[in-house]
Amino acid sequence: MLLTKTDFREAGAIQAAVPGWLVAVRAAEAKKATGLKVLNLTEVTSFADYFVICTGANSKQVQAIADEIGVQLKHAGELPNSMEGYSQAEWVLVDYGDLLIHVFSTKAREYYSLERLWRNARSVEIPSE
Repeated sequence: MLLTKTDFREAGAIQAAVPGWLVAVRAAEAKKATGLKVLNLTEVTSFADYFVICTGANSKQVQAIADEIGVQLKHAGELPNSMEGYSQAEWVLVDYGDLLIHVFSTKAREYYSLERLWRNARSVEIPSE
């Protein structure tokens, strides 16, 4: 089957109905991430609208979560501006502009405690599937 530009536009329109943070959450859930949290930063800062924060049990899982989020957001038409920390897999930070993804090891999540640092941000309720 040959795909046309129209097919991609239609797929993009369907994907646009799902916010990027929710695509990232579903991808993280698929890789068994724990402690999923979404923070709405729109009233707190201008550099990002949302943080998605989650934890992996070990370095391989941290990388697998980051990889799956990247794949799913790419399918939704989103490409990252940058990624840091992937090889160490303690704290993988992926910048999608208005959306920042933080995938932590358990130890790093406790140490950096982003939820405490950004306590003025609103927590977003993650809808059930």
